[in-house]
Amino acid sequence: MPKVLIADALSPSAVAVFAKRGVETDVRIGLKPAELAECIGAYDGLAVRSATKVTAALIAAAGGLKIIGRAGIGVDNIDVPAATQRGIVVMNTPYGNSITTAEHTIALLFALAREIPAADRSTQSGKWEKSRFMGVELAGKVLGIIGCGNIGSIVADRAQGLRMKVIAYDPFLSAERAVDLGVERVGFDELLGRADFITLHTPLTDATRNLIDAAAFAKMKRGVRLINCARGGLVVEADLAAALDSGQVAGAAVDAFVEEPARRENPLFGRDNFVATPHLGAATSEAQENVAVQIAEQMSDYLLTGAIANAVNMPSLSAEEAARLKPYMRLAEQLGSFAGQLTETEINAVAIDYEGAIASLNVKPLTAIVLTGLLAPQLSTINMVNAPMICRERDIRVSETLRTDPGDYQTLIRVAVTFAGRQRAVEGTLFAGDKPRLVSVAGIPLEAELGGHVLFVRNYDKPGFIGALGRTLAAAEVNIATFHLGRTGPGQDAIALIEVDQDLTPALLDEVRALPNVIQVKALRF
Repeated sequence: MPKVLIADALSPSAVAVFAKRGVETDVRIGLKPAELAECIGAYDGLAVRSATKVTAALIAAAGGLKIIGRAGIGVDNIDVPAATQRGIVVMNTPYGNSITTAEHTIALLFALAREIPAADRSTQSGKWEKSRFMGVELAGKVLGIIGCGNIGSIVADRAQGLRMKVIAYDPFLSAERAVDLGVERVGFDELLGRADFITLHTPLTDATRNLIDAAAFAKMKRGVRLINCARGGLVVEADLAAALDSGQVAGAAVDAFVEEPARRENPLFGRDNFVATPHLGAATSEAQENVAVQIAEQMSDYLLTGAIANAVNMPSLSAEEAARLKPYMRLAEQLGSFAGQLTETEINAVAIDYEGAIASLNVKPLTAIVLTGLLAPQLSTINMVNAPMICRERDIRVSETLRTDPGDYQTLIRVAVTFAGRQRAVEGTLFAGDKPRLVSVAGIPLEAELGGHVLFVRNYDKPGFIGALGRTLAAAEVNIATFHLGRTGPGQDAIALIEVDQDLTPALLDEVRALPNVIQVKALRF
């Protein structure tokens, strides 16, 4: 039974989902880093919110950890590259709190426009300063949205209901999507110069860190109002404080801070034109229930069926797709492993062709599996999560080609590996729908089922060779399970794939290499 550690406060519904699915859980909230590192090795999964910091050091101590689930959107409390390097899937729940966060943005929009927090404090202190709090209407104003994804698009919809003019900057927002949302797609500087209100809905990355700084404030319309319900670190807080004091920014509302919990000494605090909330974007009972249930379902699906949803370091794969791809996964693994075990020099490139029925499926996981098998002979800690990243780090070029029209077989996977200025290709298919078969090696056709121990021999096709090989194996008391042959033509290059029932010793391999007409000998394991 898979076992998951819940390290942050989640709705009890999460535990119920795990239990119903057959996943054991331990709820241990508030563990110190050393305590978490000491116990994490006993778990297959780790479920967190934003409080627990999943550092590279913790991941290094994780042992058999397979998945980290973040109940929420942001994963900046998780060292995703370190997790990927260790082959650990990182998932989040990007949709569970989208409405709640968008509604909080709209609430802060109203709070800024009508100066509600300051008016509340004044009134409750016994004053009646009606003329002091002169707000502005939202209708007819320009709202600039930076980041128009899940939450940003919901904010756009709500703002249009308030009769605001919505403009958006997002490098990934297509012209067609902008039309569907009813927003005007603009450049970053144009948004800064035109917007009366600006709201941030972008993740915190190296590209977006300190996105709104003194230079950005200088480009904004004087009297602009700013809202940040996204992530701390998008706005330079000291620069925002200076802009509030100068009047360049008429008001700001911030729900996410660089340092959380935010301290009294924060440079933004103490101003009537500043509204602060303690990271409440996802703080509704509905949102907390949603993200808890979703992360429990996603983690259970992965641990029990291999399905991948909302992973930040892996392609998505539904349970139905996983079931359909299962026989292809074994084929992909064998092809990658076969090519990797035969390649003894540095790999420069890998080209994977999917032909026939397989080309209509989600092949991204299959590519990752091919790469895993290919690199496994060289690396002990590789799997389908970190294989693509390791290829990038090693400058191994990876390409995919899809051809839906079948060739000689109804479905075919071809893996071509480039190394030392040469290329070797292996091809495989499925027999009877789910039985992997190797059908070509280096252009030599054959049909072979790969068992646990396989002797690969490449030789010149000369009379007496097969007999000599058989006698050599017999003398070593090696039992042959299957024997597959292929050749380019009479007297030319030939290949023998012999499945045997035991390990092949180095001494025996040397004996086979010493036989006349032998070109290459390898012991393969599958």
